[in-house]
Amino acid sequence: MAVAVLNPTQLLKPRAERVIAAIDVGSSKVAALVAMADGENMPRVIGAGVRASNGLKRGLVADMAKTEAAIRAAMMQAEKAAGVEIESVLVNLSAGGLDSDVTSVEIDIAGHKISEVDMDALLKAGRARIDETISRAGRSTLHAEPTLYTIDGLDGVTNPRGFHADRLAVDIHVLTAATPPCRNLDLAVRNAHLDVEAIVASGVASSASVLNSEERELGVAVVEIGAGVTTVAVHGGGMLAGLVSIPMGAGDITADIASSFATRRAAAERLKTLSGAATSSPRDNHDMVEVPPLDPDDGQESRRIPRSELIAVIRARLDLLFGEVDSALKEIGFTGAAGRQVVLTGGGAELRGIADFAQGALSRNVRIGRPRGLAGLPEAQSTAAFATLAGMILHGSQPRLDLARMPVSRGGRGGRPQPKNAFFRLLDQLKRQI
Repeated sequence: MAVAVLNPTQLLKPRAERVIAAIDVGSSKVAALVAMADGENMPRVIGAGVRASNGLKRGLVADMAKTEAAIRAAMMQAEKAAGVEIESVLVNLSAGGLDSDVTSVEIDIAGHKISEVDMDALLKAGRARIDETISRAGRSTLHAEPTLYTIDGLDGVTNPRGFHADRLAVDIHVLTAATPPCRNLDLAVRNAHLDVEAIVASGVASSASVLNSEERELGVAVVEIGAGVTTVAVHGGGMLAGLVSIPMGAGDITADIASSFATRRAAAERLKTLSGAATSSPRDNHDMVEVPPLDPDDGQESRRIPRSELIAVIRARLDLLFGEVDSALKEIGFTGAAGRQVVLTGGGAELRGIADFAQGALSRNVRIGRPRGLAGLPEAQSTAAFATLAGMILHGSQPRLDLARMPVSRGGRGGRPQPKNAFFRLLDQLKRQI
């Protein structure tokens, strides 16, 4: 899919105050946010909108018309509150075969001092290498951010400018997705009469709004529990180290409740929200909750069940979900002393007692992450369910070097690709820094 062509130096240069708009296209809701940002101060929210949506399944567009209508309605609500007309938006992707990897390129410096020209040549070689690899796999690049540099075999250099060296290399963390889901999402947004400025991985966006710099340095995993997809994003040494998507979410809890107690999904969602919990107590055996019938027009009557039965159904699904989360964390390499902190966010993180449940299931410290870093964020959008939406505004407001938005060039000094184990080498470097 097409990406905006920007000069790397422009990406790093703060711009004058401008309007930034974001659309969170989720499996249960579509939410929009409009803010003013100057690249230096805290972005200021000027409009917000939310609409229910069932046009997505497992984070993928399943009904184009319903998705378009929800996007259009949510953005119109935000535009009306902001008093501006939006032309382009940042949009998130939580599924579509998201894949996280690290690629490395190296160029010959011939012993002289590393200059900006050398840095440009290295990054252009990296972009060419990424495009060559991704195009062969038939995938789309969402993010490609340089992480750590290497000078003559010395790992972990953050800024190599001014050093003398024979060889200069860089590790680039690349996030890709299958191309068809990206195109379908892009089409849904454009059919709603909006241009797509960029597609941002949900795990990247939510992390931007719930983490502080110290957590990123020490090592932390952000687990975003959406309605249909759970995203696990691991950070260390100040950067994203890995990302995994799990096709399971809070909507599965709702479906389990509806199936177990023969009630409608809307009623099951209400039961989960008002009476459900992830932890139990002895009094739950005595507290009764009312379960509406599946078809009230058929003469069926509501029935009452102990709250403990409802919680048992919820905990059974959470056991499955956090079993998958634990496997994902181990797959990424989030173990040992650097793998102790987990932040839960997303709509599923609003379930009562879920932090305590996750702490026991994962044997790690767990807290709930709610969006921060935005001025004027409405109270209704200040919950964990809107972390991705707020994070997209923060992601778009900060100047950053992303090779996915850099023009392709196969000239320069010629990049030499490094072995496929660069991802694990980067993790080792991050652990040594921590």
